[in-house]
Amino acid sequence: MRRHWSLFVTASRYALIGHARNRFAMLLVVVYIPVWIALAYVTIPDRPAPFRMAATGEVLTPPGNHLTQITGALNAVTLIAGFMMFAATFTGGAFDRRLAMAGYPRHHLVLAKLSALTLVCAAVAAYATAAAGFAWSPRQPLMLAAALFCAALTYGALGVVFGSVLRREVEGMFAILMISILDVALQNPLSSSGSDSAVVRFLPSYGAVQASMSAAFSTAPVARGLAIQLLWLLGAALAGFMVFRRRTRDALPPERKRRTQDRSVPGSGSRPGVNAPAPEPGAGAQRVRPN
Repeated sequence: MRRHWSLFVTASRYALIGHARNRFAMLLVVVYIPVWIALAYVTIPDRPAPFRMAATGEVLTPPGNHLTQITGALNAVTLIAGFMMFAATFTGGAFDRRLAMAGYPRHHLVLAKLSALTLVCAAVAAYATAAAGFAWSPRQPLMLAAALFCAALTYGALGVVFGSVLRREVEGMFAILMISILDVALQNPLSSSGSDSAVVRFLPSYGAVQASMSAAFSTAPVARGLAIQLLWLLGAALAGFMVFRRRTRDALPPERKRRTQDRSVPGSGSRPGVNAPAPEPGAGAQRVRPN
């Protein structure tokens, strides 16, 4: 048990160090979230923006700037979590592969990445909730933080998937950026007249959007929205685990792998001189012909 804990702690430390070295992501967390939320509060009119919740059918009339702050917070946490996990997976893929090839348990590596992702998403969600509630108080701040946390986890898992399957860094960054923008924009009642249509139910952050809107502007329960988001989270996490497992697999053919293992085990191979291949003619000492 102590050995497993030591392996997990070591892998977690490397994962957290990798995130801490991503200074651009740290800058986004510290600056981008409050600036984006503050600009939404200042520039968007505070006129009531009535809309109907697609999950519950409840009609809410929050101020337009408050509504944009919530969607902006969702967009910010999903982008940052997706970027951080994509960068960590893309740049650390070769290191993870070498560790797995050297015998480091892949389950410990996956659990370490999940733990690091959980800590990062919890910090980002709490920071975004505090920034969104600086000028006004959400009705259910803890549930709002939980919705932001689940959305960040989902995009973090998608970042792992993109970091494992895409070959160039710009491709992953563009994919995460466009998916997050389209995902949140189509569900924002101020920018999309079809925010309550059936199509948005299949978007990655649908459950988090429904839960965060209910938590921010009403006292209605948010369990249904969080449950929907957890389904997306489980699917993204499973996909991330599968691609990570495939990326760190042993690339040797089964026959060569068995020969390598036999040679590495003392006494498992053939003894010297037994079943040894016969030397080819002319390969040994030169024969002396009689005169």
